[in-house]
Amino acid sequence: MNVDRIEFMAWMERIMERFDILMELINGDKNQLAIIDGEELLDNQDILQMLKISARSLQRYRSSGKLPYYTISGKIYYKLSDVHQFVRESFTVPMSKGKANG
Repeated sequence: MNVDRIEFMAWMERIMERFDILMELINGDKNQLAIIDGEELLDNQDILQMLKISARSLQRYRSSGKLPYYTISGKIYYKLSDVHQFVRESFTVPMSKGKANG
């Protein structure tokens, strides 16, 4: 089977166009946010970067029940509102008595 150069280049062009289409689909999926009940879901990487904590700390917060999570198809997600509530409850600095009274 002999394939001349023009036919080969035409095939390569079609293959490259399909790669471009696949790349657009892949990039589109990355930009889609996971949403449940109209609320954004974050995965472990999102939380680690957002809170600047270690994976072990995140696991400890999950295990202790401080940070609610959901498992979907074997992957762990967190509702954005739950994360905000966790931050409010866990990282607020109590006011000292001297400053509160004076």
